[in-house]
Amino acid sequence: MTTNSLFERLTPANAAMLLIDHQVGTMNFGITDLDALHLKNQALWLAEAAKIFDLPAVLTTSNPNGANGPLFPELLDVLPDVPVIDRVIINAWDDPNFLQAVQQTGRKKLIMAGVTTDVCLTFPAIGAVRDGFDVYAVMDASGTVNQQAMYASMFRMSQAGVKIANTNMVIAELLADWSSSYGVPLGKLYANRLPNFGFIAAHLDYLAKQSHKVPVAA
Repeated sequence: MTTNSLFERLTPANAAMLLIDHQVGTMNFGITDLDALHLKNQALWLAEAAKIFDLPAVLTTSNPNGANGPLFPELLDVLPDVPVIDRVIINAWDDPNFLQAVQQTGRKKLIMAGVTTDVCLTFPAIGAVRDGFDVYAVMDASGTVNQQAMYASMFRMSQAGVKIANTNMVIAELLADWSSSYGVPLGKLYANRLPNFGFIAAHLDYLAKQSHKVPVAA
């Protein structure tokens, strides 16, 4: 990876969305660094944004026939046509089917979130950076057993070259311009997923008008 890649921003044309092990069991597996409803909201926010931006996406589960259970159904409702890679290998990056699905996206910038943060997110994020991908680890769409595990995850990933991010950060970077064709659907999504930001709904007509005035950047 060249140094210049550190300054290349996320766009709908260069990014892929990877959501790792957001399962019925793992979402309740002693997650304490943030509450389960917030974690679920952020994961759905990412998935819905991926759909609006038409990002290639990959979903994966760990031991879905055991205690971890299936992906939570709302996630599948948002991304019904996205491949779901079931695995028993702990590190998703070591699973050849998951790796092949990522490679088939054709994207080198990977937006990742996973449960738990210290295992399901950290291990594949580091592996992807090692293999030349530019990884954004979305912390508020990931969760783990305690604050210490969360901080350890951030430090270890950052030391390995992973970019530490949050949901709002990556979506805003992808959007870049409220006057683009993405402005109105993203405004509705913000109002739905970030209630305190719901005032933006009052400006949807304005955004719609602006999107007709300003050419959308390629």
